[in-house]
Amino acid sequence: SGQHRVRRETAQLLAPVGDPEKVICVGLNYHDHCQEQGVKVPKEPLIFSKFPSSITGPFDDIVHPQDTNELDWEVELAAVIGKRGRHIEEAAALEHVLGFTVANDVSARDWQMRRNGRQWLLGKTFDTFCPLGPAIVTREAVADVHNLWIRCSVNGHRMQDSNTRHLIFGVPTLVAWVSRFVTLVPGDILLTGTPAGVGVFRKPPIFLKRGDEVQCEIEELGTICNRVV
Repeated sequence: SGQHRVRRETAQLLAPVGDPEKVICVGLNYHDHCQEQGVKVPKEPLIFSKFPSSITGPFDDIVHPQDTNELDWEVELAAVIGKRGRHIEEAAALEHVLGFTVANDVSARDWQMRRNGRQWLLGKTFDTFCPLGPAIVTREAVADVHNLWIRCSVNGHRMQDSNTRHLIFGVPTLVAWVSRFVTLVPGDILLTGTPAGVGVFRKPPIFLKRGDEVQCEIEELGTICNRVV
């Protein structure tokens, strides 16, 4: 009706999905991200996870843990599952996607790469390590999810600048692959990987510090912006 509106600056936007059953992530899923590490392109999707408790709002703070000095950014396209399925055929996979949103797969690189037996989970799942939003854009409203520019800036300096056409495994492939192992249910979030430009592979490496502002944006989906505290 247009009769029930509040000014954006007077409202706090929450994450569009706050307590999903699963947060499923994909590693090494951009050609340029593999190149910056000097690693081979994976033959199968590399799957890991974050706990749902890592989710925070699109403009909420990222809490810098005392346990790390290697905090890094990763802008990612996130798909939100809208229809339950197991053993989903790739040709029908997009029918199981409600829509898309912007995510930042915040990472503590020391815990991801050197500690905890080099399992990635702890380095990826501290509280506030998954800013998400600003909204879910429905699948039908996105012209071509595999042709969107995707960017991340830190304190106004562009760090990542790529396009989802550089994904190694597209959204239908990922949905079909993951559904071979687990049942996907409405609200599940699938982070599809990050492009080149993360801090750990820069020479010298650059890591986030308290006071930094991280902005992640994807064409047609919007922008999230989080301050490190």
